[in-house]
Amino acid sequence: MQETATASPQNHHHPQPTSRKLRWTFGIGVFLAALALLAPLRILTLTLGTAAVTLFVLGCALWLRQARQTSKSEADLDVIREFIANDGTPSIVTNTEGRVQSGNRAAKQQFDLATSPTLAGVLERSFANPGGILFRLQSRANAKGSAQEDIFTRDGHIRLSVHAVSVERYVWRIDHIAERAAPRSSQDSLSLPLIMVGRTDAILFMNDAARNLVGSRVKGLDRMFTKLPVVPGVPCDITTTDGSLRVLVAEVQAGAGRRALYLLPAPEGSVAAHDWQAFEELPVPLIKVAPDGMVQSFNPTAANLIGVALTKETHLSQLMEGLGRPISDWINDTLAGRLVQKSEFLRLKRGDREVFIQVVLNRIVEDGEPSLIAVLHDATELKTLEAQFVQSQKMQAIGQLAGGVAHDFNNLLTAISGHCDLLLLRHDQSDPDYGDLVQINQNANRAASLVGQLLAFSRKQTLRLETIDMRDTLADLTHLLNRLVGEKITLTLKHDPLLRRVRADKRQMEQVLMNLVVNARDAMPVGGEIRVTTEHVELNSPLERDRATVPPGAYVLVTVSDDGSGIAPEKLQKVFEPFFTTKRTGEGTGLGLSTAYGIIKQSNGFIFVDSISDKGTTFSLYLPVYETKPAQTPAPAKAPTFNLPQTEDGVILLVEDEAPVRAFASRALRLRGYTVLEADSAEAALRTLEDQSLSIDVFVTDVVMPGMDGPSWVKEALKRRPDVRVVFVSGYAEDSFGEEQTRIPNSVFLPKPFSLSDLTTTVQSQLH
Repeated sequence: MQETATASPQNHHHPQPTSRKLRWTFGIGVFLAALALLAPLRILTLTLGTAAVTLFVLGCALWLRQARQTSKSEADLDVIREFIANDGTPSIVTNTEGRVQSGNRAAKQQFDLATSPTLAGVLERSFANPGGILFRLQSRANAKGSAQEDIFTRDGHIRLSVHAVSVERYVWRIDHIAERAAPRSSQDSLSLPLIMVGRTDAILFMNDAARNLVGSRVKGLDRMFTKLPVVPGVPCDITTTDGSLRVLVAEVQAGAGRRALYLLPAPEGSVAAHDWQAFEELPVPLIKVAPDGMVQSFNPTAANLIGVALTKETHLSQLMEGLGRPISDWINDTLAGRLVQKSEFLRLKRGDREVFIQVVLNRIVEDGEPSLIAVLHDATELKTLEAQFVQSQKMQAIGQLAGGVAHDFNNLLTAISGHCDLLLLRHDQSDPDYGDLVQINQNANRAASLVGQLLAFSRKQTLRLETIDMRDTLADLTHLLNRLVGEKITLTLKHDPLLRRVRADKRQMEQVLMNLVVNARDAMPVGGEIRVTTEHVELNSPLERDRATVPPGAYVLVTVSDDGSGIAPEKLQKVFEPFFTTKRTGEGTGLGLSTAYGIIKQSNGFIFVDSISDKGTTFSLYLPVYETKPAQTPAPAKAPTFNLPQTEDGVILLVEDEAPVRAFASRALRLRGYTVLEADSAEAALRTLEDQSLSIDVFVTDVVMPGMDGPSWVKEALKRRPDVRVVFVSGYAEDSFGEEQTRIPNSVFLPKPFSLSDLTTTVQSQLH
């Protein structure tokens, strides 16, 4: 074998560094001596001669040093040869360049050392390109003294090791390791058949028991089971080399999308004592139940799931609940084969935490006596997700219902309060009926406030947005809040000095804070402290909690905390539902927190609650920072008056499908002196406008009507009458059709319920 057959540069021969220095020293000395003899000047001859003599002396010193090193190296090599001579493992001595200097008897018997001067050439017949491996091992040996590596070659498994015994000498050992059987998985020792299944139902592993049961190695569930999907705990048929076989499947999640399926004996068959012992070793919760429902035995996995309450001679009804009928009836139906639904979802009677389980009962026969095996599966995560989805759907449905009810109530309240205003115009304070009319008007306004809370929850109220500083809002509220909490409770306010502004309805935000403070006060009947804090927070990543995701950005965080009685965990998810309250009858309507929820959501914010029973509750409000527009102070609302307004001129087209509202609005506008044309639908209004001789000044129209809605017919009418101004009225919020309104020029919005003065003032402002 030629040296050129190896790729590693260390396999080529180079002279020793000392030998090269020695040759160069004597060579230069001879050259300088020759120059000294030929030099014409005496001083030059002496200088060159002195240099030549110095080099000859230095060369002799180097020669003596090399001789001593060679002698010592040969002695060391003899020691190494003697040391490895009787070693049964092939051992080879090389120098730094990888040239073979010696080999023991075992190496000479196994390798032909005479045909290749380098170790790389010797090993090239065992595996390809050994130069790289040798260089890597030699470098590690230079650093640490020794190194080894296992190599799988065409001749078998080789362990190659190297020891650096001196600066320029290495001992290599080539150990052939006998092939061992592949390591067996711990599952192979199980007496029960086990298969490991991937995400795509591919079978990744079968233990010996599974292979013996099926008769061969199977690659997919569809080739083993006659019917898919496989339902844990339910008997099913598998295909084996001996025909179809009925088994019971128990499933355990194995992580990374994998599942471990255990093939248990058929439920209707006999179960021997050693089979149940195998069951006890399974990582599947199993309980053996007597026909009377008493627990006969269980495995450790079931004990971990159910807790200390699981003991022998305990009835199943003492462990779980939520079946909707007696558990004894369920057991009797299973024993009689009358079950239609294979599995049931039940709740464990644990006091420390809420756990849901999926239970499948299977009938077995043991020693001729029937009994049951209950296969359990922890379904807490599944039921939690289901409960969250149901809660979300319920909140959405309640919101839609609240919005619809509020819309209809607003129509009724508009008619009631409007006709009351008309009656008040004809009565003065000396009239005996005046007080009764005022009472009707005030209670109608209270009803309108209640409807407003429903609209707040359904996020369909009209918000008067402005840029506000929460510190100023709380400062304005401090006096009122101190009066609300009373003398037993201390109200503490703490503000972030770097707080930024938010965009919200100041009046509605004050209502949210008052509701939260009043709830905190009611939770501490014997007194305590309520802490209201404001803080600027920057979210660099989304905040996910309570089924909501707060996007990254800048927020003003307002927290209201108390040390009161707290909220029970099972009630915590219901606190924002309308009419849900933990207070006694007459102490609250159950709309306070639902109103706060709706207002915060409609303001693009988030509200969360944290509570621990008997320790306190904290409500957290995340309000997005508003960047651009400065704060605007809205004009204060004028107190309603019931004096007969001055008369005006103008033609109004009134479109309203609710007859009582239309009657009130028509009379109110006529009292002001306007000419009013009425229509009970959008289609009727468009037919009225077909008369080109009619001159209309203002459209007053409801937004939501049967058939064509308000914005649609107005856009159609404005094509031929572009100068007509528009007043939209609705029991829903302005933002429910705000985008449509912005496309219609010269239009304003008037929310229901509105008073007589609200209507006439709005129409007058449109005319002027």
